[in-house]
Amino acid sequence: MTIDRTQRVGWKFLALYAFGYTGIWMALLTPGMVSIALKLRQLSPGSAAQDLALVLSIGAGVALVSNPIFGRLSDRTRSRFGRRRPWIVAGMLCGTLALVIVAQAQGVGMVLTGWCLAQLAFNAVLSALVAVLPDQVPEENRGTVSGIIAMCLPLGQALGSVAVREVADATLLTFLLPAVLGCTAILVFALWLPDDAQPSVTPRLSLRDFVRGFWVDPRQYPDFGWACLSRFLIAMGSSFINAYLPYYLIEGFGFAQELVASRLSQAVVIQTVLMVLAGLISGKLSDVVQRRKVFVFAGGLFYAAGLCLVALAPNYQSLLIGMAVAGIGHGAYFGTDLALVTGVLRSRPQDSAKDLGLLNVANTLPQSLTPALGSFVLLETGGNYPVLFVLAAISALLSSLAITPLRTVR
Repeated sequence: MTIDRTQRVGWKFLALYAFGYTGIWMALLTPGMVSIALKLRQLSPGSAAQDLALVLSIGAGVALVSNPIFGRLSDRTRSRFGRRRPWIVAGMLCGTLALVIVAQAQGVGMVLTGWCLAQLAFNAVLSALVAVLPDQVPEENRGTVSGIIAMCLPLGQALGSVAVREVADATLLTFLLPAVLGCTAILVFALWLPDDAQPSVTPRLSLRDFVRGFWVDPRQYPDFGWACLSRFLIAMGSSFINAYLPYYLIEGFGFAQELVASRLSQAVVIQTVLMVLAGLISGKLSDVVQRRKVFVFAGGLFYAAGLCLVALAPNYQSLLIGMAVAGIGHGAYFGTDLALVTGVLRSRPQDSAKDLGLLNVANTLPQSLTPALGSFVLLETGGNYPVLFVLAAISALLSSLAITPLRTVR
């Protein structure tokens, strides 16, 4: 079946794609942010913090490995239901069932098992969902769609948190309500998705070739290597601020622990609002001028500037200004970055989902490295959080510089 590409970037496509993306983030992020912490506090109140770190870190490792693997499988799927739809539907249903295991678990080990299964399934969804962009959207419209996708993550987080707050007394519902809402959104999109019913046949792939396919030679595809490095560096800066900002508020500004949640929420809301606005604007403008690098480059610079302002803030109000600037930079970067990356992958369209999964490794790996690196820096500097955030700003600045060598996109 041949589908007219001009029909794929209308408002119906944009709305349903955003609807589906918001759904997967609601189902995936809400347990990690809220529900699992509450569940572990019920099971082992004396060691909940340590158990949470164990569950989330191993789960992140599963996500790190599974995303490119499912992307590779999705690229080579040949069925009458299409390439992407089977993984989107099956992954969402399996992920929801895995969350039931977590909700009903009677021990930490079962929570860990269920969460790993959920990460496995939901990353199958993500790997197929992100590949819809190069599959369905002409390059001249990808900035707009990229900006909308960037908005979906904070929106999914917010909606999931509201959903959990309404059913906080029912453990099963804290897992199931966001998952069912997210599953509904994904299924609506998947059923409408104009996925090719009869894609072209590809040659059989040996296990050795399958494994070797996860290596992309940066000498042959240097732009892909630079794009991965840039994503890794800005994700490293973001991971530092996300992990250590609560402690900075306590030790750097003297807030009592019971006030940290409200102060942190205020800062995150300001950052998120500006991030969403900047992402939508930068994505749309990048389509208008048909240039991606300048917006990604400027986003990294703004993010670095915001982190410097946070590091040097003399008071809480100044910190909020820094978070606002960082939100603008973060939104501008990620609002255009996906459009830039899909432009880089034009020479490898048959591997788009797998390569985008590898790019996600660059986005996820810093979350595993941040605790060790952050602890080392704080130990060597006597708990100096401004030094840590300045290093995060340098990482964001380098992410901008890593964009400049790209030649296949403007």
